[in-house]
Parts: sequence; C-alpha cells; structure tokens
Amino acid sequence: MTDTTPKTDRTHRGVGKLVDTVIGSPFAGILPWIVMSLFSGPGRFEVSVAIAFGLSLAFVLITHRHGGRLKPMEVFDLVFFALFFILGYFVGHSGRTWLENWGGEISNIVLMTFVLITIVVKQPFTMPYAKESTDPQFWDTPAFRHINYVISWVWFLSFAIQTAMGYYAGAILGDSNEFWWGWALPFAPMIAAIVFTEVYPDYVRGKARGENPSAVGFFEWIAPFALVCGAAGLITDSIGTTLGVILIVGGAVVSGALNRRGKARKATTA
Repeated sequence: MTDTTPKTDRTHRGVGKLVDTVIGSPFAGILPWIVMSLFSGPGRFEVSVAIAFGLSLAFVLITHRHGGRLKPMEVFDLVFFALFFILGYFVGHSGRTWLENWGGEISNIVLMTFVLITIVVKQPFTMPYAKESTDPQFWDTPAFRHINYVISWVWFLSFAIQTAMGYYAGAILGDSNEFWWGWALPFAPMIAAIVFTEVYPDYVRGKARGENPSAVGFFEWIAPFALVCGAAGLITDSIGTTLGVILIVGGAVVSGALNRRGKARKATTA
C-alpha cells in the first residue's frame, strides 16, 4: 500500500521519533561529556565547556517538552558544566592552561565517579532511561536490573580506558593531540559502549527466550571504525600510506561482508 501521508508530515514524524530515541537513551546524558572530551585542548577550554553545557540544557528542555522525566544524569551534567565554565574564569592563566590540557581527562574522571556512585547506591545511571521504554511491571525484575548494572559498568570501563589513554598521550607522549592515543583510539571504548548499550538488552532477552543470539553485533563497529581511522590518518598525514590503505580496504571489505550477512539473516528470519 502506498503511503499517502504528506512528505513533510512523514519527515516531522521521523525527526520526532529520532528525538524520542535520543532523549530516551543514556547517550543523551553522556553526549555533552563526549563533546567536552573531543573539543577540549589548548585554547578551547571555554568553547568546549560552553558547548557541553548548551547540549546539557538543550536535552533537559527537549526532555521536558516531550513529557519525559528529568534524570539525575541530566541534572549532574548541568551542574558540572556550569561550575566548570565558571571555574575557567576565576583561575589564573596557568590554571586555565592546565584545564585546557587536562579538561577532557578531568571530565572523564568526574563522570567515572558519578557512574560508580550510581552503581554503589543501586541506582545505575542507565535505569531512568530504560524505564521510559520498559513496561513498569518489569522494573523490579532481576533481568531488568542486571541489564542496567552491566551496561553501567561497561560505561564506567569505557571512561576509565579513555582517561588512561588521555593521560598516556599528554603525560607520557607529551602530546594530547597525538593521532592514535590522543584522538583515534579514545573513540573505540566510547563507540563500543554505545553499541553495547543498544545490543545487550536484546541479546539478554534472546537468551532468556531460549534462543542463540549472535554476538557479532557487539563487534560490527570495529570495521567501519578502522576505515574511518585509516581515512582520517591519511587526510591528516598522521599515519603511513601503507597502514592507511590497509585500514581503509580492510574496513570496507569486512563492513561489506557483515552487511551482506545481516541482509541474509533478515531474509532468513522474514
């Protein structure tokens, strides 16, 4: 049957669905921190914090407009970035330089602490988001709590790895913008955590139904990640041509194979 809905209405509906998906995911609370980590650096402290605060405020307003509940993570985002922005104006030149160099690592450590506290008090930070897309009858079930504990621990580990990489780039290598340790590799645990957050609940539910769900979905991001790293490395002249070509070709080939595998799987289950 042909969809006779006006194109503009379909577009608005699609955008609305996307917004609901984003604000209903832990990614909404974490995105400002990701932006802070990526944009922080010499001469960019105030800009990175301002953008992170703006995103935090935008998500709170959008959540309110869409009838969602204010979540602890969102409140924490607003308070931290507001205080961090104010701090940047009161410290001297040397203090601001220090914040510019280590702002990303500081934000990761603070976020790690927040996530750990939510786990310790038995209210994983992902739980308020999960409740908005889960029937209340399942909120107190062991499976629901288990999924949120595991995902929260994965995010904690992701932030810990990013912090270690940032420290290695800045303190050991002396270059916080070094291509691999200061830029490319810190993306890996972040992307892995995002994918895990999306894949793990369905994986657990499949197991509970007695199925044998594939674990490939947890790792499908690696191939396109390698492709992007290869392309970025060549464009910025940060890696050798041979390595760049290997990453691009290898990433493209593996991504294509996984895409065909996914289509074949969907055709089989249809």
